[in-house]
Amino acid sequence: MSDLAALIVAFPMLFSVVALLAGLVRQETGWPVAVVGMAVQVLVAAALANRAFEETIRYVVGGFSAPYGIELVVDGLSATMVLLVAVISLAVLAYSRVAGPRTNAFYAVYLLLVGGLTGMSITGDVFNMYVFLEITGLAAYALVASGDGGRSALAALKYLIVGTIGASLFLLGIGYAYIATGTLNMVDLSQQLAEVGYTDPLVQASFALLVVGLFVKVAVFPLHAWQPDAYAGAPDSVSAFISALVSTVAAYALIRIVYTVFTVEFLQANPVAQTLLAAGAVVSIVFGSVLAVSQNEIKRTLAYSSVSQFGIVVGAVALANETAMIGATIHLVGHAVMKGGLFLTVGLIATASGARAVDDYEGLIQQLPLGAGVFGVLALSMVGVPPAVGFVGKWYVVLGAVEAEAWPLVVVILASTMLTLAYFARVLERIFFRDPDGGRVDVSRLSIGMQVTVVVAALAAVALGMLAFEYGQMLQPTVAELLA
Repeated sequence: MSDLAALIVAFPMLFSVVALLAGLVRQETGWPVAVVGMAVQVLVAAALANRAFEETIRYVVGGFSAPYGIELVVDGLSATMVLLVAVISLAVLAYSRVAGPRTNAFYAVYLLLVGGLTGMSITGDVFNMYVFLEITGLAAYALVASGDGGRSALAALKYLIVGTIGASLFLLGIGYAYIATGTLNMVDLSQQLAEVGYTDPLVQASFALLVVGLFVKVAVFPLHAWQPDAYAGAPDSVSAFISALVSTVAAYALIRIVYTVFTVEFLQANPVAQTLLAAGAVVSIVFGSVLAVSQNEIKRTLAYSSVSQFGIVVGAVALANETAMIGATIHLVGHAVMKGGLFLTVGLIATASGARAVDDYEGLIQQLPLGAGVFGVLALSMVGVPPAVGFVGKWYVVLGAVEAEAWPLVVVILASTMLTLAYFARVLERIFFRDPDGGRVDVSRLSIGMQVTVVVAALAAVALGMLAFEYGQMLQPTVAELLA
């Protein structure tokens, strides 16, 4: 079973090469290769997850014992990320079969991104995490640039510049940690950092650089500058893919760095570090929501919404208790499904009607009831209307904040819920309570795959909400060990 930990990283990269080589023989063979690869990935991820919730799976690459070898670790939390990456990647493929892009090169990079995200999720070595972070970044830049026109290229360039700065800060933080301890294995690093001393300036600098570098990747305000342009400028399937997974896995990496490497004791010894996390959370939640309300383009509204939603996750990390961390994980999973589904739905609506702005959605329920209905369900899920998963994640985080007596964070999260309702209400009001503007809707342009994918996303958002409390109980031992 432990060999599957290595294979789940290798499979998408292997199929990436196959997709690229298949294109030399026959064009447009990338999609079936990618589907086969991701179907295998889902099966392997499910098998690992089934085992990981019973006991932690460890694999050392090359047979060298830890901490000298590169260790792969699959527990309940990392298994969740791996399975999430695999399932959403397969779902987006179903959507992109007709929606595109459809070149072999696109699917080769797509699979490379899956490999990078999977590697980030299960690595137990901080330098290896950086390597996978760079693979993820380079693949994401290329996918954003795959759209037609200069807007995609400009968005990818901006993403490249800002992302490179974040990765450089992260690498510098690893360097400081290595200078202080002489090790890169996460578990060994945490032990060595404790011996060096949590108040050592080198250790404090390492924490600050690693966290700020990941803040860029998560898109924490004001380090979010790459995100709105990248999401809005990319093809619809790419927007859904990266919005659902890239920042999600970066947020997971933040959790691992803070708790597996530096531990709760570091935060207790350095209140300023906890303040850094809390400040980033509050600022992101507030400004992300406010900026989302002021947007007219739907994809930019959703992008700024992500800035706010990931602020909630960062806030949970700052709280450092089990309830909040379970909420953070549920919120990461829920956000991936809901936000990915929303971007796919926006693409479906645009394909049928050309609507890209808030005002273009007037009377959409009469012209495209499927798209309007799915958008409505997912939007209300994002607001946090029970029983959808958006409610459960926020509920756990708020309870965690109450336990920690972090009342300002409680107020900010509740206020952000009202702001989330505000920016989605202006869209829903146009969809359901206004007459059509006379624009033509061509439903024949929508493939079965596009329609089925968005419906499944809406159903999953509700179903996950009903299963989330049980999942939280399953995750509790992993979170307890993480915070021990």
